[in-house]
Amino acid sequence: MTGRAAAAELDAAGITDTALRRDYACSRALHARHGRTYYLATRILPAGRRPGVHALYGFARWVDDMIDEPEPGQTTEHSAVLLDGVERDLDAALAGSRAQAPPVRALADTARRYSIPAEYFAAFMRSMRADLTVTDYADYAELSDYMYGSAAVIGLQVLPVLGTVVPRSEAAPHAAALGTAFQLTNFLRDLAEDLDRGRVYLPADVLARHGVDRGLLMRCRRTRVQDARVRRALADVVALNRAVYREAEPGCAMLSAVARPCVETALLLYRGILDEIEEADYDVWSRRHRVARSRRVRTAVPALARALAARGFSA
Repeated sequence: MTGRAAAAELDAAGITDTALRRDYACSRALHARHGRTYYLATRILPAGRRPGVHALYGFARWVDDMIDEPEPGQTTEHSAVLLDGVERDLDAALAGSRAQAPPVRALADTARRYSIPAEYFAAFMRSMRADLTVTDYADYAELSDYMYGSAAVIGLQVLPVLGTVVPRSEAAPHAAALGTAFQLTNFLRDLAEDLDRGRVYLPADVLARHGVDRGLLMRCRRTRVQDARVRRALADVVALNRAVYREAEPGCAMLSAVARPCVETALLLYRGILDEIEEADYDVWSRRHRVARSRRVRTAVPALARALAARGFSA
């Protein structure tokens, strides 16, 4: 994106303070670097709504990277200290004080503009802190508790930015489900990488039903060779993930007309990663699955046309 286009987004959002514009630019860069699929979908939104989404996603990626991409020699204790600092900065910013970190300043401004409850950010920070000590989850209920803070609340945070044509409370469960669905897809796709970090984000009871434990997963990771038991377990989790997408899908029609194509595109693209995993016979060891660029373009272009039509209609 050119600097002129980025500036136009901020102008459309009514963000005029020079320092705050730099903060939003930082969040947008984090979003573009880490969230290619969703960043592409965000391009379909009206310009004035994009900075808020960038701020929310950029903050989440920034904090997540503190845990998942630590500096060389960074200990768990040091990571905990970093999270303590973020929480203090976030609490102060949400209370009206000036934050120290650019992603926090952009987030706090977005939270004020759209009246996003502070409890969503507190839940997110709790899940990020869990990553310091929790390495697996006994069942889907345990995993869901974690995903509420790490993913469902992201859907709830973004909902006011997107806007709805129904009471927000009616759309909220679907928005939360979509955040959860996206993260489950990430967990399947990134199973090998998460193992390298010492974590398994798949329900242990589902794995155990197929005779899968951490040792077997580690062997698959080490050899990059699939095991039939792992294949069956992953197929079960993919089926669960598709059910969560079905739970989320009715929420698209509840969004404002100008935002609907963005979320529909993100849903189609992310669910497409499951297609890629299935087509590879659930091999998540030899490569990281992603939707091909050609498919992303084929999905995004019609959505952009729908979005432009909706903008003309709403004008």
